Amino acid sequence: QEQVVESGGGLVEAGGSLRLSCVASPRSLSIADMAWSRQAPGKEREFVARNNWISGSTNYADDVKGRFTISRDNAKNTVFLDMKSLRPAETAIYYCDAKPLFGRDIWGQGTQVTVSS
Repeated sequence: QEQVVESGGGLVEAGGSLRLSCVASPRSLSIADMAWSRQAPGKEREFVARNNWISGSTNYADDVKGRFTISRDNAKNTVFLDMKSLRPAETAIYYCDAKPLFGRDIWGQGTQVTVSS
């Protein structure tokens, strides 16, 4: 069964840091890219960051550039999102999306990030 599982969410104070992880399975899955998005209460889901598995290129939403870093562990089909200087407005459910080389995109259940003031 193809799936991704996010972890690492939690409660953090404004200005703090958090590292999210996302593992795609099965391990034999060929990944084209993996990405993070988030959805705040009452808001639409928005793109946060993407890592292309083939080229290694990365893309970020404008408001997270310089604060968030996406990275990967190819051997483990894992992508990370290192978040720094977190803001209360960034309280949201953070979702991982794995795009296989073949087949449908895979979305996880999300992990809750709460930034307190």
